[in-house]
Amino acid sequence: MGEPASRVSLRVGDPAPSFTLSGVDGRTGELGEWSLSDFAGAPLIIAFYPADDTPVCTEQLKSYTAHIGLLAERGAALVAVSPQDPDSHRAFAETHGGFAFPLLSDLDLSVGRAYGILGLLDLYRRSVFLIDGDGVIVGLHRAIGPGLSYQPLETILTNLR
Repeated sequence: MGEPASRVSLRVGDPAPSFTLSGVDGRTGELGEWSLSDFAGAPLIIAFYPADDTPVCTEQLKSYTAHIGLLAERGAALVAVSPQDPDSHRAFAETHGGFAFPLLSDLDLSVGRAYGILGLLDLYRRSVFLIDGDGVIVGLHRAIGPGLSYQPLETILTNLR
């Protein structure tokens, strides 16, 4: 039998765990549902962040929005995932002028658990996964704790071929 779900340790070269999550379009606030399979054939960055409307998370998502052109140049997409509900995500996006990507809700922590990013007390650790068009992990970074800093898009994209 494999490792317990909370002890999953994905590595570069592993297939990305599939998911389907509800959330909001970061620009419009529209409710929707997003799946890993929606991004098949193109690179995807999954940015796991601990909480809406906290200083580092806000700075991180605003930075990613400001540099979204780096993704467009490479035909890549980004989704941001946290344990808050879609209403929280919508209010967060509205407060900060919108984000250039969907904010997805992992209410039961199942996606965080599948990606091995849950820390002490099942809190999200700030983590980033770069998935290629075939659904394979080609880059990742997991913070030890909630993380007081984040990786800029430029750093993340160095793993994208």
